[in-house]
Amino acid sequence: MSTELLLSASVFVIMGLVLVSVFVLTRYLGPNNKDDKQKNTVYESGVSNPVGTTNLRFSIKFYLVAILFVIFDVEIIFMFPWAVNIRELGFLGLAEMFMFMALLFAGLIYIYKKKALSWD
Repeated sequence: MSTELLLSASVFVIMGLVLVSVFVLTRYLGPNNKDDKQKNTVYESGVSNPVGTTNLRFSIKFYLVAILFVIFDVEIIFMFPWAVNIRELGFLGLAEMFMFMALLFAGLIYIYKKKALSWD
């Protein structure tokens, strides 16, 4: 075995042992507040006694809009490096970006035709 392999394996094992020992030590050395009723009470946005139930059902439209936002927002992650390196990519890079944008536009048209963006 090479010395680099032994060194990396020993570092990996030592880091694992340190991580496990830190978790075990915090269990015994940390504060024990299981019976502290004040710390275990509900506190949300300045309201210490919430009114109503917490099992509210939200419309699927909220989740759909959130997912659509993530999908159409992630495109910026792909477009920014393309815009920075457009000269190095040349015509092929331009064609690929137009195909990518066409697919996103087709998805937007599909979502619009399914009326996923209408709030009734």
